[in-house]
Amino acid sequence: MTTTFGSGYGSAAQRNQYLADSVLSAPPARLLTMLYDRLLLDLGRAENAQQTANWPVASENLLHGQAIIAELISSLKTDAWDGADGLLGLYNYAFTALVNANIQRDPALTREAIELLEPLRQAWHDAAAAVPAPSAAPASAAYGASPVVPAAPAGFSSAGAWNTQPGTGGGSLGFG
Repeated sequence: MTTTFGSGYGSAAQRNQYLADSVLSAPPARLLTMLYDRLLLDLGRAENAQQTANWPVASENLLHGQAIIAELISSLKTDAWDGADGLLGLYNYAFTALVNANIQRDPALTREAIELLEPLRQAWHDAAAAVPAPSAAPASAAYGASPVVPAAPAGFSSAGAWNTQPGTGGGSLGFG
């Protein structure tokens, strides 16, 4: 029998291993888009939970969204390009909005963060799609001296703004 994720036949451990392998083998451009995808998923879940007064679920998703933004902040190299300080300011604003959305139980603040971050998510996806696919090198090669980094999205002036070296820039985030 073939196990298909999402079919109900795969174990949670198999799904978690698949997700971990996906993250470990992804080039930096894909990791960035994965973070943004999960961030917006968390914020959408939080907003829905806030609207139904399901505060524990809202809080869990807002906290995970804050962790993702903290990871984005820690991996941003502000000395690499002129637009990095502006992006850092945007991340700090969104982070504060999510903290306040959680404390005040305010779905309007969550919606504000979604509307602020969704265009960035789309811009990074567009930029990552423009990067040529890496060769069939081992996954560790993606983190060598010349990592594949997406071009900066429209309005941002440089592509090398992300810290792509393994073991730097923060902790581990779940994608499940």
